[in-house]
Amino acid sequence: MMPRALRRLVHLMLFCPLSKGLQSRLPAIKVKYLLLAWLGILIISWIVYMQYASYSELCRGHVCHMVICDHYRRGIISGSSCKALCDQRTLTLQRCMSTSSTHQVYNGLWKERPVVIKCGIEDPVKADGAPDSILRQEMNLFDKPTRGTSMDEFKEMLHTFLKVNLGEQPSLSTLVDRVITLADVNQDGKVSLAEAKSIWALLQINEFLLMVALQEKEHTPKLLGFCGDLYVTERVSHSSLYRLEVPNYLQALIPEALSSSLNHWLAPAWPRRARITIGLLEFVEEVFHGSYGSFLICDANPYHVGYNSKYDCKMANLGSVASEAVVRGFLKGRRCETNADCTYRRDCTATCDRLVKQCNTEVVQPNLAKVCVLLQDYLLFGAPSDLRGDLEKQLRTCVTLSGLASQMEVHHSLVLNNLKTLLWKKISNTQYS
Repeated sequence: MMPRALRRLVHLMLFCPLSKGLQSRLPAIKVKYLLLAWLGILIISWIVYMQYASYSELCRGHVCHMVICDHYRRGIISGSSCKALCDQRTLTLQRCMSTSSTHQVYNGLWKERPVVIKCGIEDPVKADGAPDSILRQEMNLFDKPTRGTSMDEFKEMLHTFLKVNLGEQPSLSTLVDRVITLADVNQDGKVSLAEAKSIWALLQINEFLLMVALQEKEHTPKLLGFCGDLYVTERVSHSSLYRLEVPNYLQALIPEALSSSLNHWLAPAWPRRARITIGLLEFVEEVFHGSYGSFLICDANPYHVGYNSKYDCKMANLGSVASEAVVRGFLKGRRCETNADCTYRRDCTATCDRLVKQCNTEVVQPNLAKVCVLLQDYLLFGAPSDLRGDLEKQLRTCVTLSGLASQMEVHHSLVLNNLKTLLWKKISNTQYS
Protein backbone atom coordinates (compact mmCIF):
# COMPACT_ATOMS: atom_id res chain seq x y z
CA MET A 1 0.00 0.00 0.00
CA MET A 2 1.15 3.56 -0.75
CA PRO A 3 2.09 5.50 2.45
CA ARG A 4 -0.52 8.07 3.53
CA ALA A 5 1.90 11.03 3.21
CA LEU A 6 2.83 9.97 -0.35
CA ARG A 7 -0.85 9.58 -1.31
CA ARG A 8 -1.52 13.08 0.01
CA LEU A 9 1.41 14.50 -1.99
CA VAL A 10 0.18 12.87 -5.22
CA HIS A 11 -3.35 14.18 -4.52
CA LEU A 12 -1.97 17.69 -4.03
CA MET A 13 0.08 17.53 -7.23
CA LEU A 14 -2.71 16.17 -9.42
CA PHE A 15 -5.84 17.70 -7.98
CA CYS A 16 -4.67 20.85 -6.20
CA PRO A 17 -1.98 22.32 -8.45
CA LEU A 18 -3.33 25.86 -8.07
CA SER A 19 -4.84 27.90 -5.27
CA LYS A 20 -8.63 27.53 -4.85
CA GLY A 21 -9.16 31.18 -5.75
CA LEU A 22 -7.31 30.80 -9.04
CA GLN A 23 -9.07 27.45 -9.73
CA SER A 24 -12.49 29.10 -9.36
CA ARG A 25 -11.47 31.73 -11.91
CA LEU A 26 -9.74 29.27 -14.26
CA PRO A 27 -11.43 25.84 -13.83
CA ALA A 28 -10.02 24.61 -17.17
CA ILE A 29 -6.45 24.73 -15.83
CA LYS A 30 -7.19 21.84 -13.44
CA VAL A 31 -8.29 19.62 -16.32
CA LYS A 32 -5.21 20.60 -18.35
CA TYR A 33 -2.93 19.65 -15.47
CA LEU A 34 -4.65 16.27 -15.16
CA LEU A 35 -4.35 15.62 -18.89
CA LEU A 36 -0.68 16.60 -18.93
CA ALA A 37 0.02 14.34 -15.94
CA TRP A 38 -1.70 11.35 -17.53
CA LEU A 39 -0.02 12.04 -20.87
CA GLY A 40 3.36 12.07 -19.15
CA ILE A 41 2.58 8.77 -17.41
CA LEU A 42 1.50 7.19 -20.71
CA ILE A 43 4.65 8.33 -22.55
CA ILE A 44 6.95 7.10 -19.77
CA SER A 45 5.10 3.76 -19.62
CA TRP A 46 5.38 3.37 -23.40
CA ILE A 47 9.12 4.11 -23.35
CA VAL A 48 9.69 1.59 -20.53
CA TYR A 49 7.63 -1.04 -22.40
CA MET A 50 9.49 -0.47 -25.69
CA GLN A 51 12.85 -0.62 -23.91
CA TYR A 52 11.90 -3.90 -22.22
CA ALA A 53 10.43 -5.38 -25.43
CA SER A 54 13.51 -4.50 -27.50
CA TYR A 55 15.83 -5.84 -24.76
CA SER A 56 14.02 -9.18 -24.47
CA GLU A 57 13.99 -9.55 -28.26
CA LEU A 58 17.55 -8.44 -28.99
CA CYS A 59 19.46 -9.63 -25.91
CA ARG A 60 19.86 -13.40 -25.85
CA GLY A 61 23.34 -13.74 -24.41
CA HIS A 62 22.21 -16.49 -22.03
CA VAL A 63 21.25 -18.63 -25.05
CA CYS A 64 24.58 -17.93 -26.71
CA HIS A 65 26.46 -18.90 -23.53
CA MET A 66 24.42 -22.11 -23.16
CA VAL A 67 24.96 -23.22 -26.78
CA ILE A 68 28.69 -22.45 -26.85
CA CYS A 69 29.44 -24.13 -23.53
CA ASP A 70 27.33 -27.18 -24.44
CA HIS A 71 29.33 -27.65 -27.65
CA TYR A 72 32.62 -27.08 -25.80
CA ARG A 73 31.86 -29.66 -23.10
CA ARG A 74 30.89 -32.19 -25.78
CA GLY A 75 34.23 -31.64 -27.55
CA ILE A 76 32.66 -30.26 -30.74
CA ILE A 77 34.40 -26.87 -30.56
CA SER A 78 37.52 -25.36 -29.05
CA GLY A 79 39.08 -21.95 -28.56
CA SER A 80 41.38 -19.80 -26.45
CA SER A 81 38.43 -18.36 -24.48
CA CYS A 82 36.48 -21.55 -23.78
CA LYS A 83 37.88 -22.31 -20.33
CA ALA A 84 37.46 -18.72 -19.20
CA LEU A 85 33.85 -18.64 -20.45
CA CYS A 86 32.59 -22.07 -19.44
CA ASP A 87 34.80 -23.43 -16.63
CA GLN A 88 36.59 -20.60 -14.83
CA ARG A 89 33.81 -18.03 -15.42
CA THR A 90 36.44 -15.27 -15.67
CA LEU A 91 34.94 -14.17 -19.01
CA THR A 92 31.50 -12.72 -18.29
CA LEU A 93 28.80 -11.07 -20.39
CA GLN A 94 27.53 -7.86 -18.83
CA ARG A 95 25.82 -5.04 -20.74
CA CYS A 96 23.86 -5.96 -23.87
CA MET A 97 24.73 -3.86 -26.95
CA SER A 98 22.94 -5.99 -29.58
CA THR A 99 21.08 -4.38 -32.46
CA SER A 100 20.10 -7.73 -34.00
CA SER A 101 18.70 -10.87 -32.38
CA THR A 102 20.96 -13.04 -34.58
CA HIS A 103 24.19 -11.18 -33.73
CA GLN A 104 24.73 -10.85 -30.00
CA VAL A 105 27.06 -8.09 -28.79
CA TYR A 106 27.89 -7.62 -25.12
CA ASN A 107 30.29 -5.52 -23.11
CA GLY A 108 32.00 -7.84 -20.67
CA LEU A 109 35.02 -8.52 -18.50
CA TRP A 110 37.84 -11.00 -19.00
CA LYS A 111 39.95 -11.21 -15.85
CA GLU A 112 38.84 -7.66 -15.01
CA ARG A 113 39.82 -6.39 -18.47
CA PRO A 114 36.99 -4.62 -20.37
CA VAL A 115 36.18 -6.53 -23.57
CA VAL A 116 33.48 -6.90 -26.21
CA ILE A 117 31.95 -10.36 -26.73
CA LYS A 118 30.21 -11.21 -30.01
CA CYS A 119 28.28 -14.32 -30.92
CA GLY A 120 26.00 -15.40 -33.75
CA ILE A 121 22.74 -17.17 -32.91
CA GLU A 122 19.86 -18.72 -34.82
CA ASP A 123 16.93 -16.43 -35.66
CA PRO A 124 14.30 -17.01 -32.91
CA VAL A 125 11.55 -16.78 -35.57
CA LYS A 126 13.00 -19.76 -37.45
CA ALA A 127 13.61 -21.87 -34.37
CA ASP A 128 10.75 -23.13 -32.22
CA GLY A 129 12.31 -21.59 -29.09
CA ALA A 130 13.15 -24.83 -27.27
CA PRO A 131 16.78 -25.16 -26.09
CA ASP A 132 17.29 -28.48 -27.89
CA SER A 133 15.93 -26.93 -31.12
CA ILE A 134 18.47 -24.08 -30.89
CA LEU A 135 21.24 -26.59 -30.22
CA ARG A 136 20.26 -28.57 -33.33
CA GLN A 137 20.23 -25.41 -35.45
CA GLU A 138 23.65 -24.33 -34.17
CA MET A 139 25.13 -27.76 -34.90
CA ASN A 140 25.01 -26.93 -38.62
CA LEU A 141 27.60 -24.20 -38.03
CA PHE A 142 30.19 -26.77 -37.05
CA ASP A 143 29.65 -29.39 -39.77
CA LYS A 144 32.94 -28.57 -41.58
CA PRO A 145 35.54 -29.86 -41.89
CA THR A 146 34.44 -33.47 -41.49
CA ARG A 147 36.28 -36.17 -39.61
CA GLY A 148 39.12 -37.60 -41.69
CA THR A 149 40.05 -34.31 -43.37
CA SER A 150 43.84 -34.05 -43.60
CA MET A 151 45.83 -30.92 -42.77
CA ASP A 152 46.66 -30.39 -46.45
CA GLU A 153 43.00 -30.68 -47.38
CA PHE A 154 42.04 -28.22 -44.67
CA LYS A 155 44.67 -25.74 -45.89
CA GLU A 156 43.29 -26.08 -49.40
CA MET A 157 39.77 -25.44 -48.03
CA LEU A 158 41.04 -22.28 -46.36
CA HIS A 159 42.91 -21.08 -49.45
CA THR A 160 39.84 -21.55 -51.68
CA PHE A 161 37.59 -19.79 -49.17
CA LEU A 162 39.94 -16.82 -48.79
CA LYS A 163 40.38 -16.56 -52.56
CA VAL A 164 36.60 -16.30 -53.01
CA ASN A 165 36.18 -13.74 -50.23
CA LEU A 166 39.31 -11.63 -50.69
CA GLY A 167 40.15 -12.18 -54.34
CA GLU A 168 43.28 -13.62 -55.92
CA GLN A 169 46.13 -12.23 -53.81
CA PRO A 170 49.81 -13.24 -53.89
CA SER A 171 49.96 -13.31 -50.07
CA LEU A 172 47.00 -15.65 -49.43
CA SER A 173 49.34 -18.45 -48.34
CA THR A 174 50.64 -16.21 -45.56
CA LEU A 175 47.08 -15.55 -44.43
CA VAL A 176 46.32 -19.30 -44.45
CA ASP A 177 49.31 -19.84 -42.14
CA ARG A 178 48.03 -17.06 -39.88
CA VAL A 179 44.64 -18.76 -39.65
CA ILE A 180 46.24 -22.14 -38.87
CA THR A 181 48.35 -20.56 -36.10
CA LEU A 182 45.24 -18.89 -34.67
CA ALA A 183 43.30 -22.18 -34.76
CA ASP A 184 46.06 -24.09 -32.93
CA VAL A 185 44.89 -23.10 -29.46
CA ASN A 186 47.13 -25.47 -27.48
CA GLN A 187 50.12 -24.64 -29.72
CA ASP A 188 51.07 -28.25 -30.29
CA GLY A 189 51.75 -27.71 -33.99
CA LYS A 190 48.58 -29.59 -34.95
CA VAL A 191 44.97 -28.57 -35.55
CA SER A 192 42.37 -30.84 -33.95
CA LEU A 193 38.93 -31.39 -35.48
CA ALA A 194 37.32 -29.18 -32.80
CA GLU A 195 39.87 -26.41 -33.48
CA ALA A 196 39.31 -26.68 -37.24
CA LYS A 197 35.49 -26.59 -36.89
CA SER A 198 35.72 -23.51 -34.67
CA ILE A 199 37.98 -21.45 -36.93
CA TRP A 200 35.97 -22.44 -40.02
CA ALA A 201 32.71 -21.28 -38.40
CA LEU A 202 34.36 -18.01 -37.35
CA LEU A 203 35.65 -17.28 -40.85
CA GLN A 204 32.06 -17.28 -42.11
CA ILE A 205 31.57 -14.09 -40.03
CA ASN A 206 32.61 -11.13 -42.15
CA GLU A 207 33.89 -9.04 -39.22
CA PHE A 208 36.06 -11.87 -37.89
CA LEU A 209 37.56 -12.49 -41.33
CA LEU A 210 38.43 -8.80 -41.65
CA MET A 211 39.93 -8.73 -38.14
CA VAL A 212 42.27 -11.57 -39.09
CA ALA A 213 43.17 -9.95 -42.44
CA LEU A 214 43.68 -6.49 -40.91
CA GLN A 215 45.01 -7.46 -37.49
CA GLU A 216 48.28 -5.56 -37.89
CA LYS A 217 46.46 -2.32 -38.76
CA GLU A 218 46.49 0.40 -36.10
CA HIS A 219 42.82 1.33 -36.30
CA THR A 220 41.35 -2.19 -36.19
CA PRO A 221 40.19 -3.56 -32.80
CA LYS A 222 42.43 -6.38 -31.55
CA LEU A 223 41.11 -9.93 -31.47
CA LEU A 224 41.68 -11.33 -27.97
CA GLY A 225 40.19 -14.80 -28.15
CA PHE A 226 37.36 -17.05 -29.30
CA CYS A 227 35.32 -20.15 -28.48
CA GLY A 228 33.43 -21.82 -31.31
CA ASP A 229 31.83 -18.95 -33.24
CA LEU A 230 31.96 -16.61 -30.24
CA TYR A 231 34.84 -14.14 -30.32
CA VAL A 232 36.27 -11.53 -27.95
CA THR A 233 37.78 -8.18 -28.94
CA GLU A 234 39.26 -5.23 -27.13
CA ARG A 235 36.66 -2.73 -25.96
CA VAL A 236 36.76 0.67 -27.62
CA SER A 237 36.14 3.34 -24.95
CA HIS A 238 33.77 5.29 -27.22
CA SER A 239 32.01 3.06 -29.73
CA SER A 240 30.70 5.88 -31.93
CA LEU A 241 31.61 9.38 -33.10
CA TYR A 242 28.52 10.71 -31.32
CA ARG A 243 27.59 9.96 -27.74
CA LEU A 244 23.81 10.17 -28.10
CA GLU A 245 21.97 7.63 -30.24
CA VAL A 246 18.20 7.99 -30.30
CA PRO A 247 16.40 4.58 -30.40
CA ASN A 248 14.27 3.93 -33.48
CA TYR A 249 11.02 4.03 -31.52
CA LEU A 250 11.82 7.55 -30.22
CA GLN A 251 13.01 9.10 -33.48
CA ALA A 252 9.47 10.21 -34.38
CA LEU A 253 9.16 12.07 -31.06
CA ILE A 254 12.59 13.73 -30.89
CA PRO A 255 13.38 16.24 -33.67
CA GLU A 256 16.59 15.53 -35.58
CA ALA A 257 17.75 19.10 -34.94
CA LEU A 258 17.49 18.53 -31.17
CA SER A 259 19.46 15.26 -31.19
CA SER A 260 22.06 16.87 -33.50
CA SER A 261 22.43 19.86 -31.17
CA LEU A 262 22.84 17.57 -28.15
CA ASN A 263 25.50 15.54 -29.95
CA HIS A 264 27.37 18.70 -30.86
CA TRP A 265 27.25 19.81 -27.23
CA LEU A 266 28.45 16.41 -25.95
CA ALA A 267 31.19 15.97 -28.58
CA PRO A 268 34.90 16.24 -27.70
CA ALA A 269 36.71 19.53 -28.21
CA TRP A 270 37.48 20.34 -31.86
CA PRO A 271 41.23 19.52 -31.68
CA ARG A 272 40.36 16.05 -30.34
CA ARG A 273 37.83 15.56 -33.12
CA ALA A 274 40.57 16.54 -35.58
CA ARG A 275 42.82 13.85 -34.09
CA ILE A 276 40.05 11.23 -34.40
CA THR A 277 39.48 12.35 -38.01
CA ILE A 278 43.17 11.91 -38.89
CA GLY A 279 42.94 8.33 -37.58
CA LEU A 280 39.81 7.69 -39.65
CA LEU A 281 41.56 8.98 -42.78
CA GLU A 282 44.50 6.68 -41.99
CA PHE A 283 42.07 3.75 -41.79
CA VAL A 284 40.80 4.65 -45.28
CA GLU A 285 44.43 4.42 -46.46
CA GLU A 286 44.95 1.11 -44.64
CA VAL A 287 42.05 -0.67 -46.36
CA PHE A 288 42.92 0.66 -49.81
CA HIS A 289 45.11 -1.82 -51.71
CA GLY A 290 46.36 -3.67 -48.62
CA SER A 291 48.25 -6.95 -48.42
CA TYR A 292 45.03 -8.94 -48.82
CA GLY A 293 43.21 -6.78 -51.35
CA SER A 294 41.01 -3.71 -51.19
CA PHE A 295 38.11 -3.22 -48.79
CA LEU A 296 35.05 -1.01 -49.17
CA ILE A 297 33.09 0.81 -46.47
CA CYS A 298 29.54 -0.23 -47.31
CA ASP A 299 27.74 1.36 -44.37
CA ALA A 300 29.31 4.73 -43.56
CA ASN A 301 27.68 5.35 -40.22
CA PRO A 302 29.01 7.51 -37.35
CA TYR A 303 27.95 4.76 -34.94
CA HIS A 304 30.41 2.32 -36.54
CA VAL A 305 33.44 4.55 -35.91
CA GLY A 306 34.82 4.85 -32.39
CA TYR A 307 37.85 6.10 -30.51
CA ASN A 308 39.79 5.25 -27.38
CA SER A 309 40.67 7.29 -24.30
CA LYS A 310 43.62 8.85 -26.17
CA TYR A 311 41.27 9.94 -29.01
CA ASP A 312 42.83 7.49 -31.47
CA CYS A 313 40.30 6.26 -34.03
CA LYS A 314 39.21 2.63 -33.76
CA MET A 315 36.62 1.00 -36.00
CA ALA A 316 34.00 -0.20 -33.52
CA ASN A 317 32.16 -2.30 -36.12
CA LEU A 318 34.08 -3.88 -38.98
CA GLY A 319 30.86 -5.50 -40.17
CA SER A 320 30.28 -2.30 -42.13
CA VAL A 321 33.35 -3.09 -44.29
CA ALA A 322 33.42 -5.63 -47.13
CA SER A 323 36.15 -6.86 -49.45
CA GLU A 324 36.07 -5.54 -53.00
CA ALA A 325 35.98 -9.15 -54.24
CA VAL A 326 32.74 -9.86 -52.33
CA VAL A 327 31.06 -6.67 -53.56
CA ARG A 328 32.06 -7.35 -57.17
CA GLY A 329 30.80 -10.92 -56.84
CA PHE A 330 27.47 -9.63 -55.56
CA LEU A 331 27.12 -7.13 -58.44
CA LYS A 332 28.36 -9.33 -61.28
CA GLY A 333 25.48 -10.39 -63.52
CA ARG A 334 22.88 -8.91 -61.17
CA ARG A 335 19.64 -7.88 -62.89
CA CYS A 336 18.61 -4.25 -62.43
CA GLU A 337 16.22 -1.50 -63.47
CA THR A 338 17.82 1.40 -61.59
CA ASN A 339 21.07 2.09 -59.72
CA ALA A 340 19.26 1.32 -56.46
CA ASP A 341 19.09 -2.34 -57.57
CA CYS A 342 22.90 -2.35 -57.68
CA THR A 343 23.49 -1.60 -54.00
CA TYR A 344 25.42 -3.85 -51.61
CA ARG A 345 24.51 -3.15 -47.98
CA ARG A 346 23.68 0.55 -47.73
CA ASP A 347 26.46 2.54 -49.39
CA CYS A 348 28.23 0.39 -51.99
CA THR A 349 26.30 1.35 -55.13
CA ALA A 350 27.24 0.70 -58.75
CA THR A 351 25.54 1.93 -61.91
CA CYS A 352 22.88 -0.02 -63.77
CA ASP A 353 23.45 -0.63 -67.46
CA ARG A 354 19.89 -0.11 -68.65
CA LEU A 355 20.58 -1.52 -72.12
CA VAL A 356 21.42 -4.99 -70.85
CA LYS A 357 19.63 -4.51 -67.49
CA GLN A 358 22.67 -5.64 -65.50
CA CYS A 359 24.76 -3.99 -62.81
CA ASN A 360 28.28 -2.80 -63.51
CA THR A 361 30.79 -4.07 -60.96
CA GLU A 362 32.60 -0.84 -60.07
CA VAL A 363 31.28 1.06 -57.04
CA VAL A 364 30.57 4.72 -57.81
CA GLN A 365 31.46 6.39 -54.51
CA PRO A 366 34.91 5.64 -53.01
CA ASN A 367 35.57 5.17 -49.29
CA LEU A 368 37.06 8.64 -48.93
CA ALA A 369 33.94 10.40 -50.26
CA LYS A 370 31.70 8.42 -47.87
CA VAL A 371 33.88 9.30 -44.91
CA CYS A 372 33.93 12.99 -45.88
CA VAL A 373 30.12 13.03 -45.87
CA LEU A 374 30.30 12.04 -42.17
CA LEU A 375 33.02 14.59 -41.49
CA GLN A 376 31.05 17.52 -42.89
CA ASP A 377 28.88 17.48 -39.78
CA TYR A 378 31.41 16.09 -37.31
CA LEU A 379 34.34 18.35 -38.16
CA LEU A 380 32.87 21.68 -39.22
CA PHE A 381 30.96 22.67 -36.08
CA GLY A 382 33.28 24.41 -33.64
CA ALA A 383 36.12 24.56 -36.18
CA PRO A 384 38.61 27.43 -35.73
CA SER A 385 37.54 30.49 -37.75
CA ASP A 386 40.92 30.78 -39.51
CA LEU A 387 40.62 27.17 -40.71
CA ARG A 388 36.92 26.81 -41.46
CA GLY A 389 37.00 28.20 -45.03
CA ASP A 390 39.82 25.89 -46.18
CA LEU A 391 38.23 22.95 -44.35
CA GLU A 392 34.86 23.46 -46.05
CA LYS A 393 36.59 23.67 -49.44
CA GLN A 394 38.58 20.47 -48.84
CA LEU A 395 35.51 18.56 -47.66
CA ARG A 396 33.43 19.72 -50.65
CA THR A 397 36.13 18.44 -53.01
CA CYS A 398 36.32 15.19 -51.08
CA VAL A 399 32.56 14.53 -51.09
CA THR A 400 32.36 14.85 -54.89
CA LEU A 401 35.06 12.24 -55.56
CA SER A 402 34.08 9.42 -57.92
CA GLY A 403 35.37 5.87 -57.83
CA LEU A 404 34.60 4.93 -61.42
CA ALA A 405 37.95 5.74 -63.04
CA SER A 406 40.97 3.79 -61.79
CA GLN A 407 43.30 6.59 -62.87
CA MET A 408 41.60 8.80 -60.27
CA GLU A 409 43.49 6.99 -57.47
CA VAL A 410 46.29 9.58 -57.51
CA HIS A 411 43.73 12.36 -57.15
CA HIS A 412 42.08 10.55 -54.22
CA SER A 413 45.43 10.21 -52.45
CA LEU A 414 46.15 13.90 -53.00
CA VAL A 415 42.78 14.96 -51.51
CA LEU A 416 43.26 12.66 -48.51
CA ASN A 417 46.79 13.90 -47.82
CA ASN A 418 45.75 17.55 -48.17
CA LEU A 419 42.98 17.04 -45.63
CA LYS A 420 45.28 15.25 -43.19
CA THR A 421 47.97 17.91 -43.56
CA LEU A 422 45.48 20.73 -42.98
CA LEU A 423 44.29 19.14 -39.72
CA TRP A 424 47.71 18.06 -38.53
CA LYS A 425 49.22 21.53 -38.97
CA LYS A 426 46.50 22.94 -36.71
CA ILE A 427 46.96 20.48 -33.84
CA SER A 428 50.69 19.67 -34.14
CA ASN A 429 52.94 20.92 -31.36
CA THR A 430 49.93 21.08 -29.02
CA GLN A 431 48.70 18.78 -26.25
CA TYR A 432 46.29 17.19 -28.75
CA SER A 433 49.00 15.86 -31.08
